[in-house]
Amino acid sequence: MPLAAVDGIKLYYEEAGQGLPLVFVHEFAGDYRSWRPQMQFFSRRYRAIAYNARGYPPSDVPEDPKAYSQDRAAEDIRGFLDALGIKKAHVCGLSKGGYATLHFALRYPDRAWSVVVAGAGYGSVMTDREKFRQDAEVTARKFEADGMQKAADLYAQGPTRVQFKDKDPVGFQEFYQNLASGSARGHALTLRGIQMTRPSVFELGDRMEKCELPTLIMTGDEDDPCLEPAIYMKRKLPCSGLVVLPKAGHTINLEEPDLFNRAVLDFLTAVDAGRWTRRNPASQTGSAILPAGMTR
Repeated sequence: MPLAAVDGIKLYYEEAGQGLPLVFVHEFAGDYRSWRPQMQFFSRRYRAIAYNARGYPPSDVPEDPKAYSQDRAAEDIRGFLDALGIKKAHVCGLSKGGYATLHFALRYPDRAWSVVVAGAGYGSVMTDREKFRQDAEVTARKFEADGMQKAADLYAQGPTRVQFKDKDPVGFQEFYQNLASGSARGHALTLRGIQMTRPSVFELGDRMEKCELPTLIMTGDEDDPCLEPAIYMKRKLPCSGLVVLPKAGHTINLEEPDLFNRAVLDFLTAVDAGRWTRRNPASQTGSAILPAGMTR
C-alpha cells in the first residue's frame, strides 16, 4: 500500500502514467477514487497522482482536532510533494481540495507549474457565513451521532448534488457508496477544523493579486455558493481563466467528466507550451468601450 509520510501522518495515494506530475486533491465528500475519470484520462500524458487527505482512510485519521485546519491542508500538499521527491507539479483540487490548492498556490507558487481551483467558495459570501457554519456543525453532529451511512444519505442529497443524481444515476450511486465507506470521525473533524474556520475567498484578494501562477478556476453554474467566489478569483488572480459549466452542480469532475477533462487539458497544454499568459492590462481600462489612453 503506497503511503507518503507527511508531518507524522501517513497519506495514501495512487499514481499512474509518466511525465510531469499532476496531483489531484479531493473534495470533502470524495477521496482518491473521486478522480478516477481524471486518472484514466490524464495518465496518458502526465504522471497522475491522487491522494487521500488526513481523515480519509486508508490515510491516517488523527484524533486531535488541532490536526485539521486550512493551513494544514495546504501544508499537506507541500509535504506530499516533498515525500514523493517532486520539486514542482501541476495541482488540481475540487471544493475542499480546491480551497487547499488555492492556499498552496498563494503560499508556495514556486512549487507548482499551475493550479486548477474547482468548485471552491463554500461559506465565502459574508452574509451567508454564519448560516454556513451552523449547517456545518449540524452536519458534523450528524456524522458523529448517526454514523457514516446515514450521514452520507443526508449529505449526498444536498442542493448542489442533485444535478449529478439527475444526470447520471449510476455515477451518482458510485459517488454515494464511496462517501458512505469513509470515516465518520474523519469527516466530522474535517468539517470543524477546515470548513467552519477557513477564511472567506473574499478575504484573500490582496494575496491573490500578487500571485502570478497560471490558474484555471472552474465551477458549475448551479453551484450557487461558488459562483460569486469564482468571479472574484478571476478578477483578482492576474494569470487566471474561468470556466463555468452549464447546468452543473458541485461535483463537476464526475458530473461532467468529458467537459472537465477537456478544459483542464487545454489549460495544461497552454501552460506547458508557455502560452498561458498574464491578463493584458489593455482589457482593464475602467471602460466597457474606450481603450487605454482614452478614459478619464
